[in-house]
Amino acid sequence: MKKVFLSFLLSTFLMFDITAQLTVPPNGGNKMASVSERIGLTDVTINYHRPGVKGREGKIWGQLVHYGFADLGFGTSLAAPWRAGANENTTISFSTPVKIEGQALPAGKYGLMMAVQENEVTVIFTKNTTSWGSYYYDEKEDALRVKVKPQKEQTLVERLKFEFLDQTEASATIALLWEKWKIPFKVEVDLHETVFASMRNEVRGEKVFDWRAFNQAANYCLTNKVNLEEGLSWAERSIKERYIGEANFTTLSTKAEILKLLGRTAEAETVMKEALPKGNMLEIHQYARALLKEKKTQEAFEAFKLNASKNPNEYTPLVGLARGYSALGDYKNALKQAKLAIAIAPSDVEKDNVAKMIKTLSEGKDIN
Repeated sequence: MKKVFLSFLLSTFLMFDITAQLTVPPNGGNKMASVSERIGLTDVTINYHRPGVKGREGKIWGQLVHYGFADLGFGTSLAAPWRAGANENTTISFSTPVKIEGQALPAGKYGLMMAVQENEVTVIFTKNTTSWGSYYYDEKEDALRVKVKPQKEQTLVERLKFEFLDQTEASATIALLWEKWKIPFKVEVDLHETVFASMRNEVRGEKVFDWRAFNQAANYCLTNKVNLEEGLSWAERSIKERYIGEANFTTLSTKAEILKLLGRTAEAETVMKEALPKGNMLEIHQYARALLKEKKTQEAFEAFKLNASKNPNEYTPLVGLARGYSALGDYKNALKQAKLAIAIAPSDVEKDNVAKMIKTLSEGKDIN
């Protein structure tokens, strides 16, 4: 029985000899790292290992990192680029399609490699993401190659790193920095199209049960003045979608503003006539102020007047009437409304603002 037990232990040790390895730091002290950023709605993630200079300044580029493509003496590749890091090949992923240095690259995960030359670097995005280094590199697996210029004589960076630089809403420059070199490449996204693609999916999910989702999508089109026809369809759904649509001031005014941008002015005016009575005090006041900025004086006055009739003896509508009369050049009635407003001003700040209006009106000047 004892011999059987010892035999069992021996076979167990042999079976787990490989799998029972403990986790230890990577060979050579090449730290594992990951960096992620969002460009618009596009998630970009780079996983890599960070070798150190370790006193080899001046011996990295063209020596430790070979120039061009080379036979590394191992694996199947006879013309391998640099792995853009250490250990496993560096990988980069994009959650949506992007452009790299102006060239299209589909969404997905790629191995990131570089063929380095003294004055030019070929940045390679390969479909192979699971190899060790570049020993098994095959150019047939390339998804994209772009050429960039290395920037030299930078501040010394001891451990290789990737950074996202020069970021905008729709682009960023990704740079590999190591020793005194910086190797940058620009990533761009089609911001509006990625937003639209996301919205189209979201308004088919749980968010479909709230008119605000459709109104938000319509407002994005309105604010950015893009995709207006689809924006109008989203506005319509925020109003009329079965069970959840609401014809309120917010939804109707969004639709009206899109109609205006589409040149359908008469329809826009009809929709706003329906929207105005549904607005609350601040919504109507802000709309009237916007009309003043557009030099639509009479329309603004009518909106201020409606607000005052719906909300009598309230500070904000009284100030609105003062502005409306002033815009028409009727400073006498404007002054009257301003004096009524200052008497019920809710704070010293509002009282000071109206006092300035009263002074301006008393001098026969417009307060808008």
